[in-house]
Amino acid sequence: MIAIANNAQEWDAFLNAQTYSPFLQSWTMGEVYEQTNQKPIRIEVRSGELITGICQALIVPARRGRHISVPYGPVLQSAADLDAIIEELKKIAHAHNCSFIRMSPFWPKDDALSNHLVAQSKAAPLHLLAEHIWHIDLTGKSEEEILKGMRKNTRNLIRRAQKEGVEITRSENPNEDIVHFLKLHEETRKRHKFTPYTDAFFRAQVAEFAARNECSLYLAHYQGEVIASSVHMHMGGETSYHHGASTHKFSKIPASYLLQWTAICDTIARGDHLYNFWGIAPEDAKNHPFAGVTTFKTGFGGEMLELMHCRDILVKKNYYLTRMFEVCRKWKRGF
Repeated sequence: MIAIANNAQEWDAFLNAQTYSPFLQSWTMGEVYEQTNQKPIRIEVRSGELITGICQALIVPARRGRHISVPYGPVLQSAADLDAIIEELKKIAHAHNCSFIRMSPFWPKDDALSNHLVAQSKAAPLHLLAEHIWHIDLTGKSEEEILKGMRKNTRNLIRRAQKEGVEITRSENPNEDIVHFLKLHEETRKRHKFTPYTDAFFRAQVAEFAARNECSLYLAHYQGEVIASSVHMHMGGETSYHHGASTHKFSKIPASYLLQWTAICDTIARGDHLYNFWGIAPEDAKNHPFAGVTTFKTGFGGEMLELMHCRDILVKKNYYLTRMFEVCRKWKRGF
């Protein structure tokens, strides 16, 4: 049976029980969308009283083509449930005049579900979310073992930040301290020239997740100033490094290294089994948006998880106009 979901506790309990629990599919993330004037679509598949699949989606009113977006979803275990969700999303897409469904599941490349989706969709011209994930498996590992697995230069920079007097704190009041992150993020945006989330989105995300103890805001202090900050999400035994920002004023002080190490230590203490750095650039990519952070993230040790590439499911023929536009955009960006 497929239906619109209405029970937050059952939804998140199902998500938390999976091998991977992407917080973008959490009920809490849906509340963030609500706070920022985006109505989430929450679909669940049930077998009797048990949930067997979930899918949180958004309607994207883009000028290049109105569509349904599914960030890191759906979350399920069977091809039959995937087919049921796709058919339901097609009905919703027709009702809202959407030309296609863009699905970016958090599934390893070439597993059975990935192959099943490939058979009924097209590779999207652009990615929706990171598809090359760098993570550290913390299962049964101590801080000493994690340090040993790091690149030597990363260990040295962590120790240097400590010697320089950098202090890392985990905010006790993230709704107030988010102002430090927002200031640094605006500086980082101008320095690297990327399109950011809005301040309203950051505030809503921290407020909703922190209220459920599913979010940590870290601040790096040096000479009386906050010089770096990061936002980390907690879901299903995973901690994800989601947002980061720093000032160029103290660019030679490696505060971000000590900040990440502090977050990893807190993750071990919390009992989580996975620390997720999110996206890195694949080895053969040129001009990739994650190229600048790849060396930083991989220096902490760990391994890459390659997800299936984002897929488009055709609903209306005008999808091909969107596809042509995005192929041109991809070519101009050089990747």
